[in-house]
Amino acid sequence: MPETFASPVVPDHVRKRVALRLLPYVFLLYIIAFIDRVNVSYAALGMVDQSWFNGRVLGFGSGIFFIGYVVLEIPSTIAVERWSARKWMARIMITWGIIASAMGFVHSAQQFYVLRFLLGLGEAGFFPGMIVYLSHWFTERDRARAMAMFYTAVPLSFIIGAPLSGVLLRIHWFGLEGWRWIFILEGIPAFLLGFANLWLLTDWPRDATWLAPEDRLTLQAAIDAGKHGKTSHMAVFEYLKHPTVIRLTLIYFFAVCGSYGFGLWLPTMLKQLSGLTNFQVSLLAAMPYIVALVCVVVFAWTSDKTGKRVLHTAIPLFVTAFGLSIGSIWHVSGMFWIMFGFCIVGAGVYTYIPSFWSLPGRQLSGTAAAVSVAIINSFGNLGGFAGPFLMGWLQDRTGSFVIGLSVLLCFQVVAGILVLSGPGDRQSAQASAR
Repeated sequence: MPETFASPVVPDHVRKRVALRLLPYVFLLYIIAFIDRVNVSYAALGMVDQSWFNGRVLGFGSGIFFIGYVVLEIPSTIAVERWSARKWMARIMITWGIIASAMGFVHSAQQFYVLRFLLGLGEAGFFPGMIVYLSHWFTERDRARAMAMFYTAVPLSFIIGAPLSGVLLRIHWFGLEGWRWIFILEGIPAFLLGFANLWLLTDWPRDATWLAPEDRLTLQAAIDAGKHGKTSHMAVFEYLKHPTVIRLTLIYFFAVCGSYGFGLWLPTMLKQLSGLTNFQVSLLAAMPYIVALVCVVVFAWTSDKTGKRVLHTAIPLFVTAFGLSIGSIWHVSGMFWIMFGFCIVGAGVYTYIPSFWSLPGRQLSGTAAAVSVAIINSFGNLGGFAGPFLMGWLQDRTGSFVIGLSVLLCFQVVAGILVLSGPGDRQSAQASAR
């Protein structure tokens, strides 16, 4: 008879204490990270006056970030699992803060490409590292909700970053244009918070002096028990041919094509379609992400309540596709209907994420889970290159965003079908319980 391992029950007061201690801070870190990653979409509204800048430069420069991201993603994530999240996250944030601010001093397309590539190198490992880090503190019961609270930083970063960037676009200090100040000023918080990580992050429950000794032991035991019976180590090439890793990587690639292709081009699309001022466009661009913020939280709650991770991953992808169809195959022209479609995109574009990132942990644990998350995130994030680049290339070729939005729509449908083609919620739950 196989030996069974009962996971200790983590008291509610410990779960709440951990959530209140960790989630607000990592939430803040990801807001800063995402603002620095996508502020180029708002800076582009002011960069159009530069002789070296055009749609193709924006598309390629936005996407090349993810090439750098892929290069260091896997070793960076392993460092979080095997060494120290606290120290490695400090290194990441200090590095990217410096590079993000340096973006304000570019004077050619080549410099723009180089710094966007270096920014990807600098930030590599941050997101998957945080996914791994949260798995050190939250059991399967709470993980999707914890990831949702972390990931609501993405739509909120657009809600905050859009009007902030709109204000900065209007300044002209020390002879530097507003778009340069977007990069310079928005890189500083990452640099400062990198040093704060050394004091404010704790690597494991067993190290948490802010928990009572018995609470530390109970939580650590529950986390360790959750790893039992799952693959924790594999040879390098085993990851690349593991069916779960391959399928989840493809899903993430197609989904990310849509989210970044839409998000990085949203201000430019609204500018061309509306003729509004840059500041008005930046305010309008925040609306889909207000919808996204609500939907991410609600869907994460129902995902934890029902345990139906697969459905809560697939449905938002199809919702995103439907929203993109309003701006593409339906050929609507009025701003009301275009914004209606973009807000529907907002309802799905990030809502799948919390449930999606709970799927690798159902079959893998420890270093295997960390490396798999890194592989899925790094190769999947190549969609962050493909989506914006395709949008820019197709817009230059056709003079319209309709074809590009149609391509992104197809990517979301393929991602949704791939989600449903894998193990269902019942099968995944049984695999996780073994």
